[in-house]
Amino acid sequence: MRVLMLQLNSRHDKAANIKTINDMVDEAMKTDRPDLILAPEYATYLGGTTKEQWAAGETFPDGEGYQAMQDIARRHGVPFHVGSMIETDGDAHYNTSVVFDKDGTEIAKYRKIHLFDVETPGGHVFRESDVIDRGSEVVDYQLGENRIGCTICYDMRFSELYLQHMRAGCNIIVVPAAFNLETGKDHWEPLLRARAIETQSFVIAPGQIGFHLEEAGERPCYGNSMIINPWGTVIARAQSKPGTMIADLDMDYQQQVRTILPSNNHHVL
Repeated sequence: MRVLMLQLNSRHDKAANIKTINDMVDEAMKTDRPDLILAPEYATYLGGTTKEQWAAGETFPDGEGYQAMQDIARRHGVPFHVGSMIETDGDAHYNTSVVFDKDGTEIAKYRKIHLFDVETPGGHVFRESDVIDRGSEVVDYQLGENRIGCTICYDMRFSELYLQHMRAGCNIIVVPAAFNLETGKDHWEPLLRARAIETQSFVIAPGQIGFHLEEAGERPCYGNSMIINPWGTVIARAQSKPGTMIADLDMDYQQQVRTILPSNNHHVL
């Protein structure tokens, strides 16, 4: 299975972000033909004040970002896992992944369950719940012979979600992120590798990189978008700038790992 992963520096300009995503995908598709395209968390809009983020929220399927991402999948004839967009539903706002099939049909929608409400060791306070409402449903979807689990960023700290995906038969788990630089340098890779090892799944983690504006000022995302195989080995890593990356997932190797070390069958709790 071949995947195209985008690493973005999205900011609080939806039109500019949409153009960047279109340009990246159009350029990559000139030379390759992936089976799945993946973008990071908050792909179409990242940062700004609370009011600006709410104003950037969209009702699905009518929103500008939704329709633009849907058009990418339809135009190129390739499924597109959009890491997340801000979804408005009545008075609520969700951090929502949307997956489009190759004809633009929505085949999955996941609202982020675990919200990033922390104070980092450096004293930076993050309160995602001040802007975003919490989702409640675990979501996965079928793509060909593969079952793909949906998670977003901070979800990666909660192994019980990943074990649910494993028990549902997922062999790929996607972790789009806008991971904080301060915690990312210590926790990003170890957590992702642990999630791959414990589920014996491919973990695909497209991330945001660079600065975006928040009410407290400019803050950086860690980047380091990566793909990890079921043995826990990083098989692809993005450069330290926005761009695209193509990688092949060896599903036969995954079956070999699950055969020689069948830990997925040994859970007793």
